[in-house]
Amino acid sequence: MLKGNLWIYAPLAFAFSVLLLAVPPCASALEAVGVNSIELPIFVYHRFGPVVADNMTVTTPVFVSHLKYLRENSYTVIPLRQFVAYRLGHAPPPPLRSVVITVDDAHRSVYTYMLPLVRQYRIPVTLFVYPSAVSNAPYALTWEQLRELKETGLFDIQSHSYWHPNFKTEKRRLSPQHYEQLVERQLTKSKTTLEKNLGIHVDMLAWPFGIYDEELMKKAAEAGYVAALSLERRHARRSDPLLALPRYLMTDADRGKAFARILANGER
Repeated sequence: MLKGNLWIYAPLAFAFSVLLLAVPPCASALEAVGVNSIELPIFVYHRFGPVVADNMTVTTPVFVSHLKYLRENSYTVIPLRQFVAYRLGHAPPPPLRSVVITVDDAHRSVYTYMLPLVRQYRIPVTLFVYPSAVSNAPYALTWEQLRELKETGLFDIQSHSYWHPNFKTEKRRLSPQHYEQLVERQLTKSKTTLEKNLGIHVDMLAWPFGIYDEELMKKAAEAGYVAALSLERRHARRSDPLLALPRYLMTDADRGKAFARILANGER
């Protein structure tokens, strides 16, 4: 009987299928298609200039080539904070083909050579600073320059510890008590100094030399950091600890096909 009257149910089946398409997929369905497993590269630069001064220098033409490649190949440079907010469950997933740009150390070349290009391309940058050098070391930015960077609205200034220690070396050198005091001072004094001088909120950290362990991650969380970054050369994944996000340390050799391979999650 039913077999001969299936045509009666066809309109109902069609209506039900339309209703299913109209209902947003649940979280588990999104995970099934990979929305919650987004991977993206986080780049870290250090110094810029017309020529290679050391192995941390990326020449201005190479940096320009990076920005052009990203624009011409439909990549979106997003703030690090946007990716962290997504990881914390406070924001939707970032667009596909997203990348994050960070800079460590607050070298003066950030102001001289990077800033004009950041303004030209309108890209967000997270700058990690160790305050002991600011307005003190001849290679470092001044507080006035950092304020100018902040006022562009394109730079998010965050912590790189207070004076960039090697925690592995210090742990061998110091007693457990003195080492713990050192770590707490490095994490808290950097945060409070930046907040006081720049009127900002500091809750992200770049580990000096990319060194971290479970103890350091615990201390960072206790000091008020919600995310921290290392120097592991691979894409950041949803499964990575927020206090140990990997980054690609960029050099002048990361150009052309080598840069394209990084974006494709490969090594040069």
